Amino acid sequence: MKTLTQKLVVLSILCFGTLTTAYADDDIQEMESVAKGLGLITLEDAKTKALAAKPGVVKDAELENRKFGKGWDYEFEIVDADGHEWDVNIDAKTGAVSGTSRDWF
Repeated sequence: MKTLTQKLVVLSILCFGTLTTAYADDDIQEMESVAKGLGLITLEDAKTKALAAKPGVVKDAELENRKFGKGWDYEFEIVDADGHEWDVNIDAKTGAVSGTSRDWF
């Protein structure tokens, strides 16, 4: 049987691995390069706005070109304090929250 310390270590590793930001450094650099070239808000500014809309921990972030040439969105996956996952979209030009929805899976 595992000791309490072993269980806490395993739990810490699982939580840390699940709740840390999931994008790699090269993804961040690419997002920042595209954003700068197109005159969009920074990833950090978008992240701040997303967390203001839905407090929690950012699990993943992407910069997506909307279909039909209508602009760009930052898409964040956020895990709230209750463990629920949310998708928060931030308009990459204006910084406005363009959508918030809960992941049900």
